[in-house]
Amino acid sequence: MKYLIVIPAVLAVTACADSGANYRPILDGQPSAAFQADLAACQTLARNQNQFDQETFGAAAMGAGAGAVLGEVDDGGDALGGAIVGALAGGAAGAVNANERREAIVLKCLRGRGHRVVG
Repeated sequence: MKYLIVIPAVLAVTACADSGANYRPILDGQPSAAFQADLAACQTLARNQNQFDQETFGAAAMGAGAGAVLGEVDDGGDALGGAIVGALAGGAAGAVNANERREAIVLKCLRGRGHRVVG
């Protein structure tokens, strides 16, 4: 019962999972006529990078393993609690990393298409 507090945290991490692909960069100057179409194409490209989601899952699994071990050793036998906390920490870190990489894809893609984006 005490682990029900974990559900809101998992939902928060899941809600942010695709935010990097929805990134709207800052332009240096006025957008060209093709900017909106190029932005949509670059965001789709970033969104389709499924390996980032697999890396996030791997980070959560590693965090769960490490948390279980630490929970068992440090907390006097609370391996499940440690696993849950570790999975959340690993999953959150993986999600942040995936979002940053998706933002970078959007930026590089737009620059490659000739748009002057600054970040």
